[in-house]
Amino acid sequence: MEQIKAVWTILLLTLVSLVLIPPQWVAMKFAHPVQRKLPHFWHRIASRLVGIRVRQIGKPEDARPLLITANHASWLDIVVVGSLMPLSFIAKSEVSGWPIFGLLAKLQRTVFVNRTRRSDTGNVANAIAERMSQGDAMVLFAEGTSSDGNYVLPFRSALLGAATRALGKKDEVWVQPLSIAFHSLHGLPMGRRHRPHVAWYGDMELAGHLWGVFKAGSLDVVVTWGPPVRVSAHTDRKALSSELEACVRSMASASLRAGLSGDAGSAEINQSALFSSGEKPVKAGD
Repeated sequence: MEQIKAVWTILLLTLVSLVLIPPQWVAMKFAHPVQRKLPHFWHRIASRLVGIRVRQIGKPEDARPLLITANHASWLDIVVVGSLMPLSFIAKSEVSGWPIFGLLAKLQRTVFVNRTRRSDTGNVANAIAERMSQGDAMVLFAEGTSSDGNYVLPFRSALLGAATRALGKKDEVWVQPLSIAFHSLHGLPMGRRHRPHVAWYGDMELAGHLWGVFKAGSLDVVVTWGPPVRVSAHTDRKALSSELEACVRSMASASLRAGLSGDAGSAEINQSALFSSGEKPVKAGD
C-alpha cells in the first residue's frame, strides 16, 4: 500500500508539473505577475499530495521589501514554505544543475549563489536586493546548509547585506525570522531519533530520501514567524545575523519541545522576548 501511494504521488506531481510549467515559462518570459503565484499554487498541491500538514504560528510581514531568514533541514522545507505564500528562494548554484529540481528551482525564480566564489557575494546580494525592491519576498536559508532537523546551525551573515542594499531604492526594508520544525509523523511525535527520516543532509541520496517520504507521508510541520525587523543603512550585518539566529533557534526549540510533549500548542511563545539584545523589534507602522 505504501509503495502504491508513493507511485500515485509521483504520477500526480508529474501531471501537475506538466500542466503548470508551460504557463509559468510564458509568464516569466513576459514578466507577467502570475509568475509569482503559479509556484505557490504548485507547492500547495504538492504539500497535499505528499501529506504535509502545516501549522503556522504568527504571520508573515505584509510590508515590502522583505527578506525571510529560516533554518533548513530538508528539501521539504521548500514545499512547506512555498505553500505559505508567493515567494522565491536563494539557493546554492549546484541546485541549478540538478535534474528536475534544477528546472523547478529556475521556474520558482530562484537566485543562485556560488558559495565557492566569495567575489560573487556582492553581485548576488545586488540581485537579491533588486528582486526585493520589485516586491518579491525572498527566502534565505541562513545556515548555508541543511541539518538533521534537531538543532539550528550558526547563521552566515554574508547575504544579509542584500537587505541594506535594497534600501537604495526603498525607504525601509524588513527582515523576518522563520523557524521550521518537523513535529510529528502519522500524528505521533517524531522525536530526535526519527526526525532524520524527513531531514535531508550530509551525503544522503536524494532519490532514496524522496521515495521514503512519498511512502510515509502524513507529516505535521510547525512554522513560526518571528517579529519582523526594520533594517536601516546603519544596521550591523553581523549583529543582525546573531539576533535572527537567536530568534530562529528559540522558536525552533519551542516547536521541537512541543513535539516531544505531543502538544503543538505549547510552541506558542512570547515573540517580543526572542531577541537576545532585549530590544523589542520594530513593527510595521511604528
